[in-house]
Amino acid sequence: MPLKQAIKLNDFDFNLPEHLIAQYPSARRTDSRLLVLKNSLIDSAFSQLGDFLYPNDLLVLNDTKVIPARLFGHKDSGGRVEVLVERLVNDHEALIMIKSSRPPKIGSYIILENKSHIKICEKNNGIYKVDFESYPILNVLNEIGHTPLPPYINREDIKEDLNRYQTVYAKKNGAVAAPTAGLHFDELLLSSLKVKGIDHAFITLHVGAGTFQPVKVENIENHKMHSEYYEVSQKTIDQILKTKDKGGRVIAVGTTALRTLESIVLNGELSCQKGETDIFIYPGFKFRIVDAMITNFHLPKSTLLMLVSAYIGHDKMTQIYQHAINNKYRFFSYGDAMLLEKKL
Repeated sequence: MPLKQAIKLNDFDFNLPEHLIAQYPSARRTDSRLLVLKNSLIDSAFSQLGDFLYPNDLLVLNDTKVIPARLFGHKDSGGRVEVLVERLVNDHEALIMIKSSRPPKIGSYIILENKSHIKICEKNNGIYKVDFESYPILNVLNEIGHTPLPPYINREDIKEDLNRYQTVYAKKNGAVAAPTAGLHFDELLLSSLKVKGIDHAFITLHVGAGTFQPVKVENIENHKMHSEYYEVSQKTIDQILKTKDKGGRVIAVGTTALRTLESIVLNGELSCQKGETDIFIYPGFKFRIVDAMITNFHLPKSTLLMLVSAYIGHDKMTQIYQHAINNKYRFFSYGDAMLLEKKL
């Protein structure tokens, strides 16, 4: 019997012209283009999404809210620092990443632009646990925090990003990156779909900065995913079961919604739950819940691209990405979207 062939990192590389990386959002959310995979590839517009959905379909949306997680200040020893809040532990403690000429020492302080202080408490694998002490973290972030734009957006954040790097249904504070497939929806589109019998449900997954980290091991099965917090309510479970009973499709809006839905059935029956997931979806994964997905175009060698490859097949993924490049689709967070049906 032949040995299983290792899945190699270079299988998920491609050349992307830099000018196709969207630096700003479209004028209106639904102005984005939509590439639809059915029996063939269809070039459409996101505003026409309803043309490709059916009554009783259910869109599953991630209602996490991006916090203004980027902060600037200096060490108590004087050196300039940039801080990215990776996760809120409680009202006063957080896990952060620090960019500075020299790493700060445990027990030292960072003084932020509003003169509030952060105490460095612990360090583990490049992540610092800190205490904002007498300052509630969200108060500090809302006062002086910046939108944590992804590293491939080569500009400073602007006021518009506060609104546009956020879904219209964002509710629960905790993400440091947007669930970008949801950025294309506005209230009018969601309500018009509902009139057609296409409902929506919510899960929460607080997207971490690890979503932008490239895979560095040649055999991707050796890659270790970052962990993220999720919640799925009983209401959402009931909506999913009702959809399946009626013959409708469960459509994940974004890789975060898909990863959450597939996480909650890893250990058995579909049920409401909350916790941490580090699920890594790559070719060979058996999907159990999600019938179709909406997603943006992802980075080369990223876990998100591997997820797409697992979902529709490597050859089809390669075909789609080449079509998108040839037809000048816009890539990554502020880019265009695609609607994908699962490989059978």
